[in-house]
Amino acid sequence: MPDQVLVFDVNETLLDIEAVNPIFGRIFNDQQAMRQWFSELILYSQSLTLSGDYHPFGELAVAVLRMVADIRGMQLSERDIAEFSQRMATLPAHRDAAPALEMLSAAGFHMVTLTNSSAEAGQQALAQSGLDRFFARQFSVEEVKRFKPAPENYTHVAQVLGKEARSLRLIAAHNWDVLGAIACGWKGALVTRPGNAALSIGGQPDIVEKDLLALAQRIIDMD
Repeated sequence: MPDQVLVFDVNETLLDIEAVNPIFGRIFNDQQAMRQWFSELILYSQSLTLSGDYHPFGELAVAVLRMVADIRGMQLSERDIAEFSQRMATLPAHRDAAPALEMLSAAGFHMVTLTNSSAEAGQQALAQSGLDRFFARQFSVEEVKRFKPAPENYTHVAQVLGKEARSLRLIAAHNWDVLGAIACGWKGALVTRPGNAALSIGGQPDIVEKDLLALAQRIIDMD
């Protein structure tokens, strides 16, 4: 069995956040507003962490949605918020997620997740997507109350698993997440989902692929 533990990010890496685009199209008449919302969500999650504050990711997601509406001079209804929250709780898995996880599981890799979502929300999201069966444990930033890429998240996972940093690999669609893991001594693998790309400075992932199937094969070949 491979000694390396694979730690997967959840939102956008495994689950498809593009599924909420129709809500943004209906509310803002612009499906691309989703990317504005998501960028602001990550910005303010990190801002809260740097300022020593913490609020659950779902609560922050709604607050940022309200902020984007204010920026655009629009009013959100309770129906809008309820629909948004329901869609976020039922994000579908990317088509390549289950086949890639099957490959890695068959190759003997131990797999866990690490998400910015709360423990309960993260577990429910993976369960409804059908991907929870692949993971031995699901970690949440809620355990340290600091959003990724705060180093406490990666060191906490290593400590709980009883593993040295060098035996852990983060797999994510977000370069900022991979940077955080690499800075803590982990290996990193970046899947460049649409809207994401590698960064030419900072710690570099040794695997960069456009989909999880190609990424999984690279990991298997390297082991």
